Amino acid sequence: MLTNQASMKRNGVQDYVSLRTTAAIIFAYSVFMAWFFITTDNLTFIEWRGLFSGLAMKVFTLAALIAIMIHVRIGLWQVLTDYVKSSGLRATLQYVLNLIAFGYVAVGLFVLWGV
Repeated sequence: MLTNQASMKRNGVQDYVSLRTTAAIIFAYSVFMAWFFITTDNLTFIEWRGLFSGLAMKVFTLAALIAIMIHVRIGLWQVLTDYVKSSGLRATLQYVLNLIAFGYVAVGLFVLWGV
């Protein structure tokens, strides 16, 4: 059996691995941010800006934003496939919700790299 690796079709194993990988990135980012909030006595704008001014934090935040978008796209596809039977409505919902997810990432990039 010959498969095309460049195909845009969904693969259950690929979705499973993608969901677990993105969940691990989101979890690591959440733990780091929780640790930052817990260990910082007086959180000011200067400290907040200092945290996000480093390249490592920008890359980590960018990875978390992209991971959230991938996680949301796969999750939305799974939920909409299960509960929305009309293919036209499902396609419209997926399109709109994917645009919103992309918009969140775009706004996050402008905010993140504007610091």
